[in-house]
Amino acid sequence: MKKFFIAFCFCIVSLSYAQQTEYVDFKRADALLNIKVDSSKVKGKVSYHLDILKSVDSIFLDAVNMSFNNVEIRVGETNAEAKQLNYTYHNQRIYFAYQFKKNSSYIISLDYVVKPKQALYFLQRENEPQVWTQGQGKYTSHWFPSLDDVNDKMIFNLSAIKDSEYNFIANGIKTDDILLPNGQEKVSYTMQKPISSYLLAFVYGRYHKKTETSNSGVSLEYYFYPEDSLKVEPTYRYSKKMFDFLEEEIGFTYPWQIYKQVPVHDFLYAGMENTSVTIFSDAFMVDAIGFNDKNYVNVNAHELAHQWFGDLVTASSGEHHWLQEGFATYYALLAEREVFGEDYFNFKLLQSIIELSRQDLSGNGTSLLDPKSSSLTFYQRGAWVLHALRSAVGDEVFKKAVKNYLKKYQFASVDTSNFIAEVENLYGQSLSYFVSFWIKNKAFPYEEAFAILKQQSSFINEYAMVDCEAKTSKCAEYLKYYVSDEAKIKVISQMPSLVTSQVFKNSLKVRQAISEYVTKIPEAIKTDYESLLNDKSYVTIENALYNLWVNFPLERSKYLSKTRHIEGFSDKNVRMLWIVLNLNTPYYEADNKQELFDELVRYTDQKYNADVRIKAFNYLALIQSCNEKCLSNLEIAKSHHNWRLVKFAKEFSKKLEKE
Repeated sequence: MKKFFIAFCFCIVSLSYAQQTEYVDFKRADALLNIKVDSSKVKGKVSYHLDILKSVDSIFLDAVNMSFNNVEIRVGETNAEAKQLNYTYHNQRIYFAYQFKKNSSYIISLDYVVKPKQALYFLQRENEPQVWTQGQGKYTSHWFPSLDDVNDKMIFNLSAIKDSEYNFIANGIKTDDILLPNGQEKVSYTMQKPISSYLLAFVYGRYHKKTETSNSGVSLEYYFYPEDSLKVEPTYRYSKKMFDFLEEEIGFTYPWQIYKQVPVHDFLYAGMENTSVTIFSDAFMVDAIGFNDKNYVNVNAHELAHQWFGDLVTASSGEHHWLQEGFATYYALLAEREVFGEDYFNFKLLQSIIELSRQDLSGNGTSLLDPKSSSLTFYQRGAWVLHALRSAVGDEVFKKAVKNYLKKYQFASVDTSNFIAEVENLYGQSLSYFVSFWIKNKAFPYEEAFAILKQQSSFINEYAMVDCEAKTSKCAEYLKYYVSDEAKIKVISQMPSLVTSQVFKNSLKVRQAISEYVTKIPEAIKTDYESLLNDKSYVTIENALYNLWVNFPLERSKYLSKTRHIEGFSDKNVRMLWIVLNLNTPYYEADNKQELFDELVRYTDQKYNADVRIKAFNYLALIQSCNEKCLSNLEIAKSHHNWRLVKFAKEFSKKLEKE
């Protein structure tokens, strides 16, 4: 009866997030984690330091599917006497019952055990354990008792017990690395400034690292797998350059102690901007050739920009999500402009206009303040709002307003009006029309955006002028004389028959377009086309190999021999195509075809990244050879943590059933 009464009271007095922040200020969390790889569990000890703003008889933490022990409270300092603290666990929250007094400080300590179903993932990579977090959209409370409220920020200090051969990498500065009597190690990290709980993160696995120092003295740590030493330079290329640029461009010093980047196996997204420690997909670990096709530069710049826009200043709700993603997208583009030039920057903005206009035409356009907007809206339209605003108010006003905005709202939460007010204060005029037209309207003003671009860039004017859909006589001339690579690619995509031997003398990008769009190869350019197999581009090699194999059946052996040792990207794009073409070239006997088929099936196994598995499943479907092992791996894929793989596996299974 007593337990029921306590639970009932807790339900009555339980507070919403907005209400709890009025009563209690969580200042700091100190935690020691013991990561149980074999059982996919976390055992933790956490101490929360908090101040009471108004007297209250209960407070809570979010804690999904957790069990607790040794729940204690101390009044005042750490060395105060610990007392048992009454608590109830209800609706995935732990409620603490106590007469908390206004203007008093407390420390609540607890032990917990959890086997997370999301937000913390236990994997095997190359037969070794790897564990990583993903808090945004998944909630850190699945693995750490915390608050699923972006507006409640605190300092998190994480320590962990780990095996000595593995790394534990978390937010903040490493302060201790102590060898324990049992041969394990205790690693500790500390932070100086508060963050939202969704940005709390760690990675557990085997890594090496390379370190650089920014112009402002910040340590930049680049982690990599021991076998990937040759991928470090191309993967992290321009990292320091972009870091230094963003500090200067934003005008606000990098707000954290250190910046780390860690690749992980089968990540859910491209990257995640956890404060001071970005986690990203190891698919972006590329060699020198891969850099030319699919590099990490944009993701690198985007997650770095989030350290200011999202981590330092956080959107108060989904309605203002563009303040994070739009800013990160725009400043990433500015960083890429510093690396790749003005034309690259303007062409990316043009591509955004095209994509946003297509979204509107399909009926899926939304206001930028709609919390259910697409990623395209939050990211690309958000970036365009900033570019249009900067064009309207001028560089000086824009840059100073951004700096003031960050300074005023650092370590706090904001909405759109907070940012606009900072611009208006310096601009001296109301921006209400701009907000209605560019931000609130459902339709994206693509005509006005295009007009801005044309006014600012002769490159964009040239690109717009070059159009061969009408098959004008000028098109062949465009490929002979100087126009931009982008314009030439546009011509090739519209009229591939215009490609001559002379066109092959263009850049890597133009040659890549030839491999993509010239699928029927005239004898006159056969030798030139074969030279594409030598290009430093895995995309070009993949396209050219397939097209040559199809167009010239009698020379298939030559093309297979030429490309037999090329793997391609981390998704093995060239290797898998090569296997399938080999299996379909009966007279090419350089390999054991059964072994090759087994290799292709093996790529559907759960040890490989989702991209590898999806590609392998698709190829096996193409040759109608999804055998028993393939089907078994397909069934396993349906319960994977990666939603893209799960969706694919379910749709693929239905397709096989119909066949």
